[in-house]
Amino acid sequence: MMKKHLYLFVKINAVIMILILAYIFFIPAVILFCDLRDPGLYSNEMPRCVFRWHKALSPKYEKWARKRVTGGAATKLSTENISGTEWPVFGSVFYLWATEALQEAFEENPKQASSAPKDYARGAIEAAAALVADPNHANWVKQHWGDDYLEKENLFYRMLLISGLTSYQKLTGDGKYEVLLRSQVESLAKELDESPRGLLDDYPGQCYPVDIVPAIAAIRRADAVLGTDHSKFAARAIRGFQGNSLDPDTGLPAYVVNSKTGRAMDSARGVGLSFMLIWAPELWQETAQDWYGKYEEHFWQQEKWLAGFREFPRGTDPGNFIFIEVDAGPVVAGYGAAACAFGIGAARAMGRFDHAYCLSTQAIVGSWPLPDGTLLGPRILSNISDAPYLGEAAILFALSRKPVGPVLVSERTKLPMSVYAGIAFIICVGTYEVVATIRKLRRWKKHHEKFYVPAPEVQIWIWMGLMVSSLFIWAMISAPVGLIVLLAAQLVPFKLRKRHYAEGEVGKEGE
Repeated sequence: MMKKHLYLFVKINAVIMILILAYIFFIPAVILFCDLRDPGLYSNEMPRCVFRWHKALSPKYEKWARKRVTGGAATKLSTENISGTEWPVFGSVFYLWATEALQEAFEENPKQASSAPKDYARGAIEAAAALVADPNHANWVKQHWGDDYLEKENLFYRMLLISGLTSYQKLTGDGKYEVLLRSQVESLAKELDESPRGLLDDYPGQCYPVDIVPAIAAIRRADAVLGTDHSKFAARAIRGFQGNSLDPDTGLPAYVVNSKTGRAMDSARGVGLSFMLIWAPELWQETAQDWYGKYEEHFWQQEKWLAGFREFPRGTDPGNFIFIEVDAGPVVAGYGAAACAFGIGAARAMGRFDHAYCLSTQAIVGSWPLPDGTLLGPRILSNISDAPYLGEAAILFALSRKPVGPVLVSERTKLPMSVYAGIAFIICVGTYEVVATIRKLRRWKKHHEKFYVPAPEVQIWIWMGLMVSSLFIWAMISAPVGLIVLLAAQLVPFKLRKRHYAEGEVGKEGE
């Protein structure tokens, strides 16, 4: 009788496992087939998937951001923990930028969503802005610059502060952060304008032009909210990206420069160029087109299996086939993950939808979208403890960019094989696991009377405990943790691989 009970639990486990496999593999494959046909991936329309993913992310982002601010975790991190300190603020600004773009798209065509992003995401907008403005989340820059961190240089953080608060006020119409926003816009513009080379440091002795271009764009975007005009400042600011500050080999802005002399200290890099080119068309259209042309010449690489932007110029040996860096992310065969992700936004902003289509389709397949709107790939690549939603917010930001000038190329190009291979991988792995689950069930049905199952009563109680715990944890605490406990329940009941059989029986081994 006990063996029959155990077989019943094995059948329940099989049903649960097949449902999990459908959730993780088969439904995502169907989602990918639909999303990859979206015209918004190769035109200036907003891709439909961006609205869907944003709506799914918003309540999770609100809950996390509120807990992050009230918990005070940001004050306990050292400056060496770059992802733990920078990414929570950066991710919140990505989220606000994406929400702003989606709201503009909704106002142009309300049929794209059931309700306005600024309405259904109001809680997340408030929570993200509160995190950006939270002094505790500036603890790492306070350690670099001291208590007057909002009054001198510190360009990266101040750029994020201006950007996030501008999006917040534009979305909500609430001016509760306006005094802080206005003071930062005026002081940063003045400091950049009066600097010797139009350059400021992110951290003491570290100047990254990749952050200066979006800082100038952030000041200009804030003008629309504050009623100010920094157009002359923005026109003069091009001086920071001329002469010695350019990489002599490519003619593109160097990744690192000396802010005092303006001299390039490093070569041009994909992660920096992709992010700069999202904002450059808003400031200097002709210069942006020239930069993009050189970027394509030296960094774009299209092969049979992959297409995208390299982290280092073509012909440069990265040293390793694959390596990971905190800014660039994974670099595989020369292709930079961050360069390609931000490259989606750069290509869309420049109206180069031939590049945007290749990059977007690869990113969507690599995102592995689950039925609940979770993007599994970006979630895994994020900082689980301090910035779990950075990757998803960054993908939403990149896919929601629109052309600033004319659309230069709108035709679809041939997709790299990695797009098809990614979908095939998902389907094949899911199918393999379903077949393995069915075979296991059939073995139990045929041979369960001969299997040796130690302490069956105890295993039954363990199984029921795990099942009840997984449901409670999933509903009340964390869905991912609940899923892990549910998967643990699939290991029970277990049997030993060998046993002695009665005389005349043929010994069978379990799995």
